[in-house]
Amino acid sequence: MIRPSSLPVSTLVKTSTKEGGDNAQDGCCIYNRSFWSAFTANTLVAITLGLTYRYADFVAYLGGTELHLGWIVGVGMVGSVATRLWLGAGIDRHGPRIMWLASLALLTISSLAHLAIAKHDGVAIYLVRIAFSTALAGVWSASTTFVSARVAVPRMAEVIGMLGTSGFLGIMLGTQLGDWLCAGVNGNRGPIDRMFIAAGLFAAAAAPFAWLATQGYVRPADHARGPLLPVVRRHQTGMALVLGLVAGAAISLPATFLRAYAAEVHIVRIGLFFAVCAMVALISRVTARRLPQRLGLPRMIVFGFAAMAAAQLTFIPVSKEWHLIVPGLLAGLAQAILYPTIVTASSSPFPSRYRGLATTLILAAFDLGQVVGAPAAGAVLHYSQALGLPSYPSMFVAMAAALVLTGAWYAVWCARPRS
Repeated sequence: MIRPSSLPVSTLVKTSTKEGGDNAQDGCCIYNRSFWSAFTANTLVAITLGLTYRYADFVAYLGGTELHLGWIVGVGMVGSVATRLWLGAGIDRHGPRIMWLASLALLTISSLAHLAIAKHDGVAIYLVRIAFSTALAGVWSASTTFVSARVAVPRMAEVIGMLGTSGFLGIMLGTQLGDWLCAGVNGNRGPIDRMFIAAGLFAAAAAPFAWLATQGYVRPADHARGPLLPVVRRHQTGMALVLGLVAGAAISLPATFLRAYAAEVHIVRIGLFFAVCAMVALISRVTARRLPQRLGLPRMIVFGFAAMAAAQLTFIPVSKEWHLIVPGLLAGLAQAILYPTIVTASSSPFPSRYRGLATTLILAAFDLGQVVGAPAAGAVLHYSQALGLPSYPSMFVAMAAALVLTGAWYAVWCARPRS
């Protein structure tokens, strides 16, 4: 059987374009008011996420360590992963609009709920983090499903990538705002509370734009839907999920640990890394948006893993704030490539009526990478110190090795003859 994820997007269209759905559009119609409303909504949500990249300050204020930080973030993603199939089924059955708006409401509430957290080792912080991560999962799944349903398969990686630039823009703005709000943290709760208040306000502000984006959206016709597991087995390749898991672990690493690493090497601000990463990713997405269609997904994915591995290694010599530019360049290029190509390779084999399920499934793999990656990275930091090894260099080397092995495995898998 042919494995669709190993084929160029131009090949996939032969089997999938006919199921593009009633909302599929081509050419100039892609970038209309609906798309830019979705783009604005996701930008505001990404600002919310970028603000919480200073979550390490919150955990440290409560008395937690990097190990606690890793477990809180990792366990928080469990809620996201556990609800993915439900989110996907809900999007396919009810359309993305309801799930998108409901997720934004939960994101607003969970952001503000952090104001009531007083312990790093209590149940409350884990429950609130689970709610926060689940809300983000719903937002990304609904918005990605919505925009991908509006195009034929050859343009899918392009439009997903272009929507993803909103995330880079929002994170760039959010991390800068977070640095400004938390400039005087130094054991004070006030700056941290202002960070979470701002996060809640930006999440709430995204709702009108999500509503506007989906105004007039035509839901696909109802189809009989059996058990989801046979559908997943029929259309999903395990390799795509492995790619999403490892890429998710690497992409999420700076969001969780960069603040703590910067503090160890006496760097006060981390916004420069995310600003460079976002700008490079944004420029790469816009200027090379047709490249996956021309070169094929496998080449793009292997190159993305190589670039992300290089980014990990360039963190090691960082000792000044401007040194963050180099890993930011490489990480931005890698993220620009990996997210849309892996999502497209995983979801394009599914019929359009299961597009929500397909999208949420691969995004669950990205989240699972954070579930596994954050605690694993925290454990590497903890036990490398016990063994007398440099903690953060050990973590970066371990992540680079995982990326290189995964990229090589995928290249070999793609080169195998198909039957």
